[in-house]
Amino acid sequence: MKLTILGAGAWGTALASHAASDHRHDVVLWGRDADQLATIAATGINVAYLPGVALSARLVCQPDFDRAVDHALADPQGLLIVATPVAGLREMTRRLAARRRHAPLSMLWLCKGFEADTHALPHQMVREELDALGIARGDIEYGVLTGPSFAKEVAQGLPCALTVAGTAHVLADRAQAAFHHHAMRVYGSDDLIGVEVGGAVKNVLAIATGASDGLGLGLNARAALVTRGLAEMTRLGVALGGRTETFMGLAGVGDLILTATGDLSRNRKVGQQLAAGKTLEQILQGLGHVAEGVRCAKAVAALAARHGVEMPITRAVCAVLFEDLPAADAVARLLQRDARDE
Repeated sequence: MKLTILGAGAWGTALASHAASDHRHDVVLWGRDADQLATIAATGINVAYLPGVALSARLVCQPDFDRAVDHALADPQGLLIVATPVAGLREMTRRLAARRRHAPLSMLWLCKGFEADTHALPHQMVREELDALGIARGDIEYGVLTGPSFAKEVAQGLPCALTVAGTAHVLADRAQAAFHHHAMRVYGSDDLIGVEVGGAVKNVLAIATGASDGLGLGLNARAALVTRGLAEMTRLGVALGGRTETFMGLAGVGDLILTATGDLSRNRKVGQQLAAGKTLEQILQGLGHVAEGVRCAKAVAALAARHGVEMPITRAVCAVLFEDLPAADAVARLLQRDARDE
């Protein structure tokens, strides 16, 4: 199978290296920075995003966008993987649509979150762009590959399990053929809304858990935040059209546990540093990577308000991020809430 990964950040590079490690696949990695790609090709290491991690020797770096896309399009079973942040998904959709041929184009994205201004989920953004271009449903198959996965561990070949959900069952089959090997398992789902909501909301909740741990509030508090955060995620997801059982799986509770408790989590680090008294500007300047929880927190809160969904942890995170409320005061507000049934 011919695969093209568009985006040479940590996750895109890790997934490309994993796919290339199986001799059945012919994998090309494209990125905006040609010098970065040249360094990866020469050294076998993505110094900027995965320092010290040796990548598959079979991975091919291609700085020319059109050639990179054509690589996957040359295979009827080929797959394009968009590894940009949510903010870059619309542009990438338009570029891919312009390159499509007569056969259906198959694309997956790895990004998690809501669009900042429209509050749209990634699949809604893609559908809007395709509709605007007059592309009929079925001409481009699309979906998301998501779940609990730190890029560094995937690049190191450590075990993980992911979920793929999309507009056609054949897309899940291709994703499983591409990535379900060695230490990675890929499970299919037809709940595109649910898996995307889980991937977005868990980042916001991880900020809360990081803040709790940064304040030294203990493991009991962490467990409470994860559990009640899962309830918030599920309520919003169901209100938006997802299914309850999806949030009990990899894209829901699985991704939440990893992101809220794992020390490799960028969103968790944001919460820890907020608890230490750093400003959001200071934190983002020093982070070096995208923390999607910061980008989509307002969108999650706005959607909750629009649909009448109670999300007190999310509201507390927004107050700390954007209203200068100290993390300790946000915790105090949560503790002062009235008693209620679970």
